Amino acid sequence: MNFLDMLMASGGFWNVWPVIKIIALVIMAICALFIILVVIFQPGNSSGVSALGGTTETFLEKNKGKTFEHKMKKLTIISGIIFGVLCVLFAIVALLATL
Repeated sequence: MNFLDMLMASGGFWNVWPVIKIIALVIMAICALFIILVVIFQPGNSSGVSALGGTTETFLEKNKGKTFEHKMKKLTIISGIIFGVLCVLFAIVALLATL
C-alpha cells in the first residue's frame, strides 16, 4: 500500500490538510526567522567606499567564494528561495481548498 492509497483510504487529501497546513506554517516561520537572522549577521558592503580611495583588490576580495560574507549571501538566497516556494505552494493549495 503506497502513500496515495493510504491518503485515499483516510478520506482524501482534504482530511489531512489541517495537519499539512500546520507543518507548512511552522516550516515557513522557521525559514522567515532564519532569513532575518542571516541578514542581520551579514557584514556591511563597503565596496563603494574603497572605490573612492582608489585601493587595489586584496587577497580576500579575489577569493570571495571562501569568505564568511559570500557564505552568508548564499544562505540568504537559498533560504529566500525556499521561503518563496513554500509561500506559493501554500497559497495554491489554500486556494484549491476553498473551491
